[in-house]
Amino acid sequence: MVSTSRGFARRVLRLLACPLLAALPLLIGGDAVAWTLRDPWPSQAELAGVAPQEVSFPSSSPFTPAQAGPSAEPTAALGYLYLPRPGARGGGGPAARSVPAVVLLHGAGGVLPAREHLYGRQLAAMGAAALVVDVFGARRERAAGFTERLLEITETMALADAYAALRFLSQRPEVDPRRVVLLGFSYGAMASTYGVWATAAERLAPGGERFAGHAAFYGPSIARFEDVRTTGAPVLILYGEGDELIVPERCAEFAEELRRGGSRTTVVSYTGALHQWDGGLPRRTVGRLLGACRLRVERDGTVRDERTRLPMSGPILRRVILAACVEDRPYLIGADEAVRARSNRELGRFLDGVFRGGGSR
Repeated sequence: MVSTSRGFARRVLRLLACPLLAALPLLIGGDAVAWTLRDPWPSQAELAGVAPQEVSFPSSSPFTPAQAGPSAEPTAALGYLYLPRPGARGGGGPAARSVPAVVLLHGAGGVLPAREHLYGRQLAAMGAAALVVDVFGARRERAAGFTERLLEITETMALADAYAALRFLSQRPEVDPRRVVLLGFSYGAMASTYGVWATAAERLAPGGERFAGHAAFYGPSIARFEDVRTTGAPVLILYGEGDELIVPERCAEFAEELRRGGSRTTVVSYTGALHQWDGGLPRRTVGRLLGACRLRVERDGTVRDERTRLPMSGPILRRVILAACVEDRPYLIGADEAVRARSNRELGRFLDGVFRGGGSR
């Protein structure tokens, strides 16, 4: 009888303890508050009313990492900030420093409603802040056309905006600056992965701001870094095996260099998937192939063409270098909702690991 009573008491204590333990992070202000990963991600019907705030914050326009610093041209970065709905946690809003965040960098076509804005709305619905950065919009005076933008507005400028976005988010009282991930698509994906290398991070964020993770969707692996040190943040690389912009062997080499530099790196490929499977656009040809281009970022941040050794220090030399390596043939893009669902799952797992402090796996 005594043994039965003790067993009953233990069961009662466990039942009472479960809700208390679940609420403990809220009581002590821990990290496990707003973020709740869902699979599948929230549908369009569930996102009614999720809208962004237009924001602006100080940035700069260095052409290469070597040109970053006080002398770089100042720029007012532009973005769209999505925040979790107030009261989503059953209270009056997120606790101080409780919300993780994602900074999103668009591709060569700019910010897309079906890609950056949809991801931003979905992330906010799951409890993360999302800041969509409009790199081209902040520099309209530099170039109006598609080709001119890619010659005048570099990956380093996109990365400068990304680190500026991280500083901006760090000033938000609800955002946890230790749990901010940089996510890029195509052109923005190159900037996202470059941002994990110590050479770029130290020059563009000398104050020590660092992303907790870096994710890249279908980004060509064009640049190599002479200094292989990374910030140590985990990296996720996703691409389609039907994407002509991607050279799988080059991607594998790039990932191995990231690992040697100190970053846990996961590469996932999707059979048959084309470039921009999540852009909402039907199958068609665009752009030009640049898989043959090879750049090297030196320890001082100088970017050089590996073949000619020319420095990519300005628009004219950038045009010369790219003209010699870009193939005059377009590539296919095409939306694929089945692949998007799989990449959502992979990205979700990565974000969940970073946001909960456990890395990407």
